[in-house]
Amino acid sequence: MPREQYQTKLENLRDDVLYMSELVAERLRMGLDALELRDGELGEKVITGDAEINELYLELERECTDLIALQQPVAGDLRFIAASFKIITDLERIADLATNLGAYAGQAEREVFPDVDVQRIGDETLHMLETAMTAYETSNPDVCYDVADMDDDLDALCENASELVVRDLIEREHLDENEAEVESTMRNVSRLLLTIRDLERVGDHTVNIAARALYMIENNDELLF
Repeated sequence: MPREQYQTKLENLRDDVLYMSELVAERLRMGLDALELRDGELGEKVITGDAEINELYLELERECTDLIALQQPVAGDLRFIAASFKIITDLERIADLATNLGAYAGQAEREVFPDVDVQRIGDETLHMLETAMTAYETSNPDVCYDVADMDDDLDALCENASELVVRDLIEREHLDENEAEVESTMRNVSRLLLTIRDLERVGDHTVNIAARALYMIENNDELLF
């Protein structure tokens, strides 16, 4: 394959990975909106739309493996292709977590912890994802470290939210609730804690993306471990 055609394929791969990230971010936003509105129908759209993400993932996986098998890239090109492959894996897992949010939206019965700002946590994860993909797109190592710092803030938000739920439950233990109300409350508590956990995991995947971008850019594995 002529060098010019090979470079075009590398550029196309980058564009395709960025497109996948935009699609995943859109599904994550939809999942958050479904949660906020307790909109089961919108949540179902996130769930059914996951098939499109999976198909795109497999297509890009083949693109990466073909470039490695047929072109035998070395040095920077090999790191770029390997990083792209790892990044689409993290993107696919973020999309899976977005489907969890869609499912939780369909299960939500009522808002029991209005002081827990799930949307703020979700906005932070989306910002992290966009920043990590900017690092990949622009080959900016400083932005990779920014994502790692942002994850510390996200972890603190998630920890504080979980503690708020626990404190609220402790304060409620002396309330006189019937069995049905207790069961409903516990279902909603479980859903909320799972939501917080899943958003924290989205943050972890975005750090993985930033780590792979840094390795791609500088052959630096500092953020990988």
